[in-house]
Amino acid sequence: MEVHGLSERRACRLADLDRSTFQYEKRDGGDEKLRQRLRELAGERRRFGYRRLGILLDREGLSANHKKIYRIYAEEGLAVKRRRGRKRATGTRSPMLLPEQANERWSLDFVSDALSDGRRFRTLCVVDDFTREALAVVVDVSLSGVRVARELSRLITRRGAPKMIVSDNVL
Repeated sequence: MEVHGLSERRACRLADLDRSTFQYEKRDGGDEKLRQRLRELAGERRRFGYRRLGILLDREGLSANHKKIYRIYAEEGLAVKRRRGRKRATGTRSPMLLPEQANERWSLDFVSDALSDGRRFRTLCVVDDFTREALAVVVDVSLSGVRVARELSRLITRRGAPKMIVSDNVL
C-alpha cells in the first residue's frame, strides 16, 4: 500500500484478501500463568498426562477447557514419561551344539517345591548332557551361590572339569 500508493480497500481486493483478515490483530490469550503452572505441574508429576494435569489446574482455579490445555501441553513439548521395556540379551546367539562325549557339557537347574506344612525347599540338579546322568542332586531350604560353587568344586574333583557348564536361569 505504501509503495504503490493504494488504499487498504484496493490493496485487499487486488490481493484477494478480506479486509477483516487484513485488519485482524491477534489478542494475547493471557495464558502465560496457565502455561507456567502447567510446566511446573508436569515437572512434578511426570506420569500425569494433560487431562489429569488439567484437573489439577482446575482445582487451583486456573480453569481452561481440555482443548486449550492440550494445545499448550503440545506447544511446550510436554509428554508422559514412557516406561522402559524389559532388558533383553544383546548380541547374536549361536545354536548350542550337541555334546559328543561325557563330561563335555553339564547343565544346572534349580527346582523348588513345598512340604505339606508349607515350608519351601530348593533342589540343585547337575546333569551330564551327553550321558543324561544326574551327577548331583542337592536339596536344602536355601541354596546360596557359595553353596552351589562348593558343590560344583566337589563334583569337579570327583569327575573332572567339563568343557562347558550351562544354566537356563537368566537374571
